[in-house]
Amino acid sequence: MRNIQSLDQTYVAGTYARFPVEIVSGKGSEVYDTNGKRYIDMGSGIGVTAFGISDEEWVAAVTEQLGKVQHMSNLYYTEPCAKLAQLLCERTGMKKVFFANSGAEANECAIKVARKYAAEKKGAEYYHIITLQNSFHGRTLTTLAATGQEHYHELFQPLTPGFLHAPAGDLQAVKDLIKQYKTAAILFECVQGEGGVIAMDPAFVQGLARIATEQDILLMVDEVQTGNGRSGQLYAYMNYGIQPDVVTTAKGLGGGLPIGAALLSEKVQSVLGYGDHGSTFGGNPVACAGAVNILQRIDDGLLAQVQEKSAYIFNAFSDADGVESVSGMGLMIGIKTKRPAGEIVKACMENGVLCLTAKDKVRLLPALNIPMSVLQEAVEIIKDACAHA
Repeated sequence: MRNIQSLDQTYVAGTYARFPVEIVSGKGSEVYDTNGKRYIDMGSGIGVTAFGISDEEWVAAVTEQLGKVQHMSNLYYTEPCAKLAQLLCERTGMKKVFFANSGAEANECAIKVARKYAAEKKGAEYYHIITLQNSFHGRTLTTLAATGQEHYHELFQPLTPGFLHAPAGDLQAVKDLIKQYKTAAILFECVQGEGGVIAMDPAFVQGLARIATEQDILLMVDEVQTGNGRSGQLYAYMNYGIQPDVVTTAKGLGGGLPIGAALLSEKVQSVLGYGDHGSTFGGNPVACAGAVNILQRIDDGLLAQVQEKSAYIFNAFSDADGVESVSGMGLMIGIKTKRPAGEIVKACMENGVLCLTAKDKVRLLPALNIPMSVLQEAVEIIKDACAHA
């Protein structure tokens, strides 16, 4: 392990504060380090490994495609790309899909759609996009500009202009910005993940949808972390009774391979034409084959299990010692603890549970199919860490 850590520290850009643990194998929601120590994975690669580690069905789907063709340029058709687009549209009512490699790239596509739509319909001056304070939309210069957290902006000025940040929950602030600035779209997360696992109030989300309709501006939902079953519905916006114009997603869609997608409604399905956008690896057949397998298995039965496990976690921590509050939705949960969240995560790791943080909270993003017995074991270890100051 020391050799791997040394190699990493010598040759990999120092952008991550890694824990001193090298994971070498795993199955489902259990992983093992170089010393053979077992950990329960309550982070799933930050919401990526939707069905856990080395899931047999997913591995078989990916391996089968690897034996056929691993990549073709987008000059040609491939079956997994077309089938995945069909599944996404049929499950959401959207009409077209653009495939990319990440959530940030999916959001870049959404932003381009919004600006082109508004420019063609209203004029080039309608380029502003309203996002929410405390949001997170990616790390490219443009998605950093969209992100409503100033500390992400400080080192990378000048950012792409035209982004406005309204307080979450404040419909009047959104209306005021639209009056002041010529606006193309509203982009928001139903649950702010990196911002502290904060679920939006239904009245606010429905209010955003009304404003977008009244003002003829696009309603765009960032489902990069909340999507693909994580919220207890296929996509989190489905919990709010709205129909967005654009939905972006990534993370859990690929089950462990890099993929992002921008889903386009009937209103904007033809905005991007030949040559307007592209991605070398977007729609990669291996990543799409994995995603088809994931999406096909996120059915009503699985979603019911996600809701059941979510209720169990909320109940377990709502009156637990050392816990101040619990927030989130589905299996995307934030726990505000009396001790610093980093101390809780460290204590859990020592006792065989891998957790995450988000702002000042312990963040849980377990695999959607984590066995209840394993989940219960992890919850008891986390509760014990919270209780012992």
